[in-house]
Amino acid sequence: MTELNRFKGIIPPVSSIVDKEGNLKEAEMASLIDKLIEDKVNGLFFLGTGGEFSQMFVNERKAIAEFAVKYVGKRVPVLIGIGSTNTREAILLSQHAEEIGADGIVAINPYYWSLTEENLYDYFSEIAKSVKLPVLLYNFPTLTGQDLTPDFVKELVINHQNIVGIKETIDSIGHIREMIDKVKKVNPNFSVFCGFDDHLFNTLLLGGDGAISASANFAPQLSVGIYNGFLAGDLEKAVSLQKQLSILPQLYKIDSPFVNVVKEASKLCGINISTEVLPPTKTLTEEKNQQVKEILQQAKVL
Repeated sequence: MTELNRFKGIIPPVSSIVDKEGNLKEAEMASLIDKLIEDKVNGLFFLGTGGEFSQMFVNERKAIAEFAVKYVGKRVPVLIGIGSTNTREAILLSQHAEEIGADGIVAINPYYWSLTEENLYDYFSEIAKSVKLPVLLYNFPTLTGQDLTPDFVKELVINHQNIVGIKETIDSIGHIREMIDKVKKVNPNFSVFCGFDDHLFNTLLLGGDGAISASANFAPQLSVGIYNGFLAGDLEKAVSLQKQLSILPQLYKIDSPFVNVVKEASKLCGINISTEVLPPTKTLTEEKNQQVKEILQQAKVL
C-alpha cells in the first residue's frame, strides 16, 4: 500500500447525530465514534448518504467535517463526503476537507442532471485536480440515475494518481467483479468496496477490499468479523457471519431515506444517541421501530 492507497476493510458511513433543530450533538457523536473505533473498524466515512449530507447547508457540512477530523484524531483514517450537484461546491468542500486534515474524500456523481460522459469525467477530474488528497469515487446509480462503469473509472484512474478507490453501492456482483478486474489491472492498489451488506463476502472473494455499508454503524461485529475471518483464512466463520449480515438489508426497506432506521438500530443495539433526523426525513413510528427490532433479533444482533 502506498500512502495514497491505504483504505481497506470495514469503513462505516457514520450517522450524523443531531437534535430537533438540526444542530450537531457533539457528545453523542463522540460516543458513536469511540464505539466504532473500539469495535476495530478500519476507518470512518462522514457525510455520505447515511450522514445526511444532502439535507444539509454547506456550513453544517463543514462543521461536522471539522468535528469529526479533530475528534478522531488520527486514530483511524477519516473520509469526508463532498458530494454535490455542482462542481464549484464539490471543490470547495474538497479543499476544506484537505485544509482540516482529512485523510481522503469521497465523491459521488451529481444527482439531478444526467451528464454526458465527457461532463461527468470533467466533474471528477476537476475535483481530483483541486486537492492532493486521495479520492474515492462513489457509485450509487439508484440515487444518481447514472452508473460509473468500470471502463469509465479505469480511464479516471489512469489519468489521476489520487483517485484510489470506489464505493460500489450497486446490487450487481458482476459489476463489482468487473470493476475489480479492470481497474486493478491499471492500479493493483485501487480499493473496491461494496456498499450493500450482502455483497461483502463475495467482494472479498473476488479480490475486493471491504465494505462501506450502513450496518457497520450498529452491527460492526458482523462485517469486521467477516473481514478479519477472511484475512485469517477462517472461511467457515466468515460465511456464518455473512448469513447473519445478509438479513440486515431488510431494514432499508422500512423507510426512505433509511437514515432514521440506522439511528434507531444503533440505539436498540445499545449506543446512546439521538434518533432525530433532518427533513424531509422523519423519525420512525412505533410500528416501524418494532419492525427494526424484529429484524435485528432475526439477525441475532439483539
